Amino acid sequence: MVRTPSFVLTLSVAASCLLTGCAVGPNYSRPELPVPPQYRFVEGPQAASLADAPWFQVFDDATLQGLIREAIANNLDLQAAVARVEAARAQAGIAKSFLYPQVDGVAGYNVRQASSTTESNDTTHESGAYGFQLSWELDLFGRLKRQLEAATALALASEQARRGVLVTLVGDVATNYFLLRELDLQLQIARQTLRVNDDTVAYFQTRLNGGVSNRLELDRIQANRSQTAAAIPSIEQQIAIVENAISMLLGRPPGPITRTGLTIGESLPPPIPSGLPASLLERRPDVLGAEQLLVAANANIGVAKALFFPSISLTGFLGGLSGDVVKFLGGDGGVWSLGAGLLQPVFQGGRLRRNLEAVQAQYTAALADYQKSALNGYREVANALVTIQKLAEARVERQSGVTALQDAADLARDRYNSGLASYIEILTADQDLFQQQLLLAETEGAELRARAELYRALGGGWQQ
Repeated sequence: MVRTPSFVLTLSVAASCLLTGCAVGPNYSRPELPVPPQYRFVEGPQAASLADAPWFQVFDDATLQGLIREAIANNLDLQAAVARVEAARAQAGIAKSFLYPQVDGVAGYNVRQASSTTESNDTTHESGAYGFQLSWELDLFGRLKRQLEAATALALASEQARRGVLVTLVGDVATNYFLLRELDLQLQIARQTLRVNDDTVAYFQTRLNGGVSNRLELDRIQANRSQTAAAIPSIEQQIAIVENAISMLLGRPPGPITRTGLTIGESLPPPIPSGLPASLLERRPDVLGAEQLLVAANANIGVAKALFFPSISLTGFLGGLSGDVVKFLGGDGGVWSLGAGLLQPVFQGGRLRRNLEAVQAQYTAALADYQKSALNGYREVANALVTIQKLAEARVERQSGVTALQDAADLARDRYNSGLASYIEILTADQDLFQQQLLLAETEGAELRARAELYRALGGGWQQ
């Protein structure tokens, strides 16, 4: 084989580019983002973060832990997300395969007949060829490498999307579980209040029968009892709806959910460390996923730029020839070939330029999405922190209100029996106490849900 200087030069350039990994287009570097020195509503620096702890250490409730494990095993959204990860990984493998030579086994058989106008005899010629065919595009300008880089980034983005589904799933299970316990407590309060109302109605009915009360007092007391009783079906309806929502998350048909009850004054988890804001960029799956989409968009710019440069491909064939179909498999000859081709775009009607402009605009959009996801993460964490802080303050005040109203209800009955107060004081005290107890239960449940929301907003700890 004679090696011409141009052929040697081409191979040298190809080898150099393949070894050094040269590729046109910008290499990715993480953009600078504004990072607050610490989260709002947090006093003093906190290096540790609640998100560093697994969920089964933060939510120390065996029933909740069982529900979360069942959801992780059976949730259909999570199964779909896992399948999308596998598909993205396969696409990355396809992109990688183009970096290697392609070898195909080929075989062909041909029959042709030659006829003569002057002679009566016809001749038939048979031939066959078989062997291996090679084709390989030399990635001199990194188009294939950039395509692999983009496909790999998309696979990593799909993995973060799967993790985001997992974060949302476990957060939703915990939030609905705490809401269910809150509604259970409200139902318990309503039933206890209804029993008190029943006793009050019986008391005033006895007084009316004895001639020491009047019909107006009894009617007002009965109306108050009916108002309390009407709250019970409403709460039971909400309980059923939340149970059905949890069942959906668990991948099971609608049905009851086993849980422990919430009690007034139940001890809450210890204060939650939020960590440093800068660590949020390394923890939240939506931020990490948005960054991988940005990496893919950056790599696509290199792909678009590489299309302006020539593409060089090598082709080859090694096999045998047969002149007779009977001897086709054995063959009576051999053949090989080696060739190189170059394709240089000259005029595309502006298509390559517009393609580059399109991917550059897509990069700008991906950059804005990445910046937005980071800012949204800071916002969600700040919202959860202030919610926890203010709910704790409200819970203390509402607990004091329940204690005071309970005492007021007892005093109103004593004063009524002593003739120092009217039935209106009893009625008002009972109504106020019932509403304040419901608000206290709601505040306790909301505080638990806010802790689950903070854990989700920090983006960590949902290890399986």
